[in-house]
Amino acid sequence: MITALHNLKLISGGQITEGKAVLISGGQIIDVIAENAIPQDAQKTDLQGAYLAPGFIDLQIYGSGGKLFAGTPTVEALEQLENDLLGQGTTGVFATIGTNTNDIVETGIDAAKSYRPKSKGAFWGLHLEGPYLNPAKKGAHPEKFIKKATLAEVKSWIERADGVIRMITIAPELQDQEVIDYLYNQGIILSSGHSNATYAEGKSFLNKPVQAVTHLYNAMPQMHHREPGYIPAIFEERPYTSVVADGIHVDFAMIRLAKRELGDKLFLITDAVTSTKEGAYQHELRGDRYTMPDGTLSGSCLTMLKAVENCVKKVGIELAEAVNMASLYPAELAKQTKKGKIEKGFDADMIIFDADFEVKNTILKGDFLTKTR
Repeated sequence: MITALHNLKLISGGQITEGKAVLISGGQIIDVIAENAIPQDAQKTDLQGAYLAPGFIDLQIYGSGGKLFAGTPTVEALEQLENDLLGQGTTGVFATIGTNTNDIVETGIDAAKSYRPKSKGAFWGLHLEGPYLNPAKKGAHPEKFIKKATLAEVKSWIERADGVIRMITIAPELQDQEVIDYLYNQGIILSSGHSNATYAEGKSFLNKPVQAVTHLYNAMPQMHHREPGYIPAIFEERPYTSVVADGIHVDFAMIRLAKRELGDKLFLITDAVTSTKEGAYQHELRGDRYTMPDGTLSGSCLTMLKAVENCVKKVGIELAEAVNMASLYPAELAKQTKKGKIEKGFDADMIIFDADFEVKNTILKGDFLTKTR
């Protein structure tokens, strides 16, 4: 059976095109053709002029719907997270655990392994944000749990995880090279975050082999004309770099600057949390932001579609490029070669949304998650 999606505005590869139909079968996009060339035997689905874009990919989010996986890492919290994100058009996610006790990290690893075979396909694995950070840039991370990595501990977690740890945020300037080399050789995405690196230190490890930066501008030294600091090194080395585009964690003018400097290496994350009164991270929603009980800014209230909308309306990025920042670029970093575009041979993971940036439907492995007429 071939399904033909038509009457749509197709967003893929940095372009918006009309008059196209997308043919899907067996969870794959089998072709993108002219609308007037739809095969007679295809089942046609009219998208009523809505946008059709690749499913969004969020490589840093801590929990959803009142279940903070990062604080109480359970299978149920992962299920809640995946279901909520699918409803928001996100079809790929790294569930994130912040700096915490070894027990919480290991419980999270075990929960992720248990949930992996039950996942609908949007849960891709774990992002460990810490505990190997720089306490000078701890942000909302509890300093008592921050430490230097040891090769023995890192190996024990990677072996325990059986492939479920996909990304680790560290402060590279404080870690031994043998730890960095081990993680890189295991295929883990190494991201620098909560770092107090100098310009020279950043130049020494970015892309050598640290291939990413976590939440640009947040929890890192600011630029100074005599002490350039870490940010100019990021702009020059151009690793894949995430940013929280909510206007709270980062001013939109600074996202504009980052986009000019980083181009197709700047990608969107939500860094989103949910309210909780238990564990090391007791996030409280205060107006338009989450904070810790002491008032420290913590995670965001974003969805990926809202981040895209903000990039368009507040930063001045073209819609098709903002979609790349939410799909193609994180897919490239995660080495998901069949994600992030709507092209022949790619996975049929897509979001349908309207001109008001409202989700109309999500398609996962070729299936609509809510029934269409």
